[in-house]
Amino acid sequence: MQEKNTKVNNPLKVHLQKGKDYFWCVCGLSKDKTFCDGSHKSTNLAPLKFSVQEDKYYFLCGCKKTNKRPFCDGTHSKS
Repeated sequence: MQEKNTKVNNPLKVHLQKGKDYFWCVCGLSKDKTFCDGSHKSTNLAPLKFSVQEDKYYFLCGCKKTNKRPFCDGTHSKS
């Protein structure tokens, strides 16, 4: 069983829809480690609201170290 604050090191492939708002987990406490589930309420962090320009699969950062939040930029493979 994973600890609640364990971060995912690999990017997560998800299908996102144009025009829909998404909330990327910044704190790393959400159950699926990708989208906010409200677990940040015990912290001073807030989720990152974002949307995309086209319907397709995207790779979202799991390690939370990307410079292109919320999208993976390969940072996880550089450590």
